[in-house]
Amino acid sequence: MSRLDDALALVAIDSVSRGEAAIAHHVAVVVGRNPDLDVERIGDNVVARTTGHHATRLLVAGHLDTVPGDSSAATIVGDELRGVGACDMKGSLSVMLELASTPTPRSVEVTWVFYAREEISRSDSGLLEIAELRPELLDADAAILAEPTNGRVEAGCQGTLRVMVEMTGARAHTARPFAGRNAIHRLGDVITKVASYEPRATVIDGIEFVEQLQVVDIVGGVAPNVVPDRATCTLNHRVAPDRTKDEAGSWLIEFLAEVTDEGDTVRVVDWAPSSPPSMANERLTTLVELTGEAPLGKVGWTDVATFAELKIPATNFGAGDPLLAHRSDEFVTLAQLDQFATVLTAWLQ
Repeated sequence: MSRLDDALALVAIDSVSRGEAAIAHHVAVVVGRNPDLDVERIGDNVVARTTGHHATRLLVAGHLDTVPGDSSAATIVGDELRGVGACDMKGSLSVMLELASTPTPRSVEVTWVFYAREEISRSDSGLLEIAELRPELLDADAAILAEPTNGRVEAGCQGTLRVMVEMTGARAHTARPFAGRNAIHRLGDVITKVASYEPRATVIDGIEFVEQLQVVDIVGGVAPNVVPDRATCTLNHRVAPDRTKDEAGSWLIEFLAEVTDEGDTVRVVDWAPSSPPSMANERLTTLVELTGEAPLGKVGWTDVATFAELKIPATNFGAGDPLLAHRSDEFVTLAQLDQFATVLTAWLQ
């Protein structure tokens, strides 16, 4: 079988978030073929580790779940594998499985982590489940998170701040709107303000991060004949690693000050922390050298931030174009899988 066939076998297993039991079983069986690995299944997470006497331990992690889609439609066309999760991130998972299941002499210890529920709320993450129940299994000197990165290092990650803005008004009959105050109309000023946002860019350890701000949800209205007295919108703010949750929240409140009044509220409802680039780590510097390309900053949020909280230097590196992630036409190519396998093999030596 080719690498595309191996990846197709994974894509064909439906594993939408919270439905990873079947793929976790498959992974556990495959890595269990390597007698050099200690394999543990923790819920729908699988951890496989060598347990020799080398001083250095490297960790490679990837999530088992995908966004919703029809896994039965997965197919190989030429040198491309098309299907939900092909790019994010079952192509990389298939390479991880290939390398993990093959007994290979190395001068380092290796931990392979396959975890559940990455694509939904961070509080549900299988990686956090492992960290809570068996934190020692995640001990490592450096880690790779195999998110799609086009085969180059994407260092660190931005935090993601979700904020709810609630605008107040006063109810009235729509025939006499002058007797009230339309909260939805007021919300229009917030939307216009956010649409005018110019992304902030900052350079950290030579890596550029570009922040973003978007309106992602709107709720309002009472009845067809009532001027609404409440309206809310949800904002998503991608935050560079040089700012904390409180700093980003304070900036956002100030940014919206000219379009909000005293009775309005700007409330943080979710936060996932950012991670610095960690490019001073020797093992991650070596990874950059092996790719032959300068690193970029990770504009999205990934579990590199989780590893940072665990004091483990980590970076994003995987097969596939990140711009294809979560799209209905996502795909990964054989060349991308081969390049990922070559670099990862060399790094683990």
